[in-house]
Order: sequence, then C-alpha cells, then structure tokens
Amino acid sequence: MPIRPENRKRYPANWAEISVAIRKTRAAYRCECEGECDTDHGGRCTARYNEPHPVTGSNVVLTVAHLDHTPENCNDDNLKAMCQRCHLRYDRGHHSDTRRSRKAIRDLFAELD
Repeated sequence: MPIRPENRKRYPANWAEISVAIRKTRAAYRCECEGECDTDHGGRCTARYNEPHPVTGSNVVLTVAHLDHTPENCNDDNLKAMCQRCHLRYDRGHHSDTRRSRKAIRDLFAELD
C-alpha cells in the first residue's frame, strides 16, 4: 500500500528495512494472512509475491500491514506481510472511517464559508 504523503513522517526512518525484513525474511515472500481479512483461507493465504494471485489472477504485490493501523507501532507482532487483496480487505473498515472523518471536516469548513 502506498504511504500517503501526510503520513510519511509517522513511519520510522528505517521503514524500508523493516518492510523487507517482514516480507522477505519472516514471510518468505508469502502472504501471512490467516483470515484477518475476513476470508477463510483454510489456514494461511497462499498468495506469493510476483506470482498470479490464487483468487484474482493479478500479479501479487506483497505489502506490510500495521494490524493496529498505527504506523509508529512497528513491533513485529503488529506487522504482517499481506497480499494487496488481504491488506485492502483488512483495512476496509479503517479506510471507511478515514473517509467519513475527512468528509465531516470538509463539510464543517464548507459551512463556515
């Protein structure tokens, strides 16, 4: 998942190293999702980096998810390598909340004009 410019400063300076360590070393280039995305994988998701996704057929991009949605929290137990499908599904509620908050702020300022 691309990092939003306004959140870039929330990530540690060594985020690239942390991300590689999770995706390459710990996960061995395979999605670590075990259903956190609300999909029954029957265990661990079988999606592998740079291979066709087992469900969508698209080329797998492996990302690192912050399970608590807090970029500052880079503890190993808060990070999980996820294929783009699992990561987007996992973040679905968080993205919805963020959209609602942004809309509420825009509406508030629109009322002040």
